[in-house]
Amino acid sequence: MKSIMTAITFLFAVAAGAAFAQNTPPGSRGNGMATISPDVVKSLAPSGTLRVGINLGNIVLAQAHANGELGGVSVDLARELGRRLNVPVQLERFDAAGKSFEAMKAGKVDIVFLAIEPVRAAEVEFSAPYVIIEGVYMVPKDSPIQSVAEVDREGVRIAVNKASAYDLFLTRSLKHATLVRGESGVELFARDKLEAVAGVKQPIVAYAKAHPEVRVLDGRFMEIRQAMGTAKGREVGARYLHAYVEEMKASGFVADALKRSNQPDASVAPPAGS
Repeated sequence: MKSIMTAITFLFAVAAGAAFAQNTPPGSRGNGMATISPDVVKSLAPSGTLRVGINLGNIVLAQAHANGELGGVSVDLARELGRRLNVPVQLERFDAAGKSFEAMKAGKVDIVFLAIEPVRAAEVEFSAPYVIIEGVYMVPKDSPIQSVAEVDREGVRIAVNKASAYDLFLTRSLKHATLVRGESGVELFARDKLEAVAGVKQPIVAYAKAHPEVRVLDGRFMEIRQAMGTAKGREVGARYLHAYVEEMKASGFVADALKRSNQPDASVAPPAGS
């Protein structure tokens, strides 16, 4: 009788375990939330709430739905991180990466989703990238410019979103062309009839499809490595963040989040060090 009861108890335990795994979000199974050090929680969420900057200026990473809800890979990563730390998550909305960066510097958010850039690395403890996207150029349809290499010429004005990753990159790398910065590079380009506009591939391609008077140049001028980050000096939290991102990539969580948010052209970054 005792052996029968033991067998029944075992079967119930197996069934319960299977049910738990089935209802646990992808990539979060077996993460041992209770084993996370209080020092990690204090480092990443010192106020007791995980305050996260969400950049709605990059549709690859985050989107605001018609009902006001936020979605996208960065939103999913933020919510899963809060679940693991066992703290509430406060999503702060920004319309540009630069504004999110400034909020982190001012101590208004704990976590940011930004492209890895030397200028920002002086203020941010970055994880390895979780997503790779491309920076591309768009030009008027009748422009004599035919390739990425031809953009950096005297007399060429390139519109960019101020303080974006590609603004910072082009500021360092351009030798002849001139950058024109604004809240919306595409609007500047169209309004002032500039020679080119730089931006993230997906929204640039979408704009070109709706505007036959422009075209997107083949190839990219940069690879944009999107990462999670926290303020400099939060080393304990930064180490956890690095391991977290690596797990989320390896488990398929990032790939699933991109698929759910209809971003098939974005690539999951390879494992760190590869």
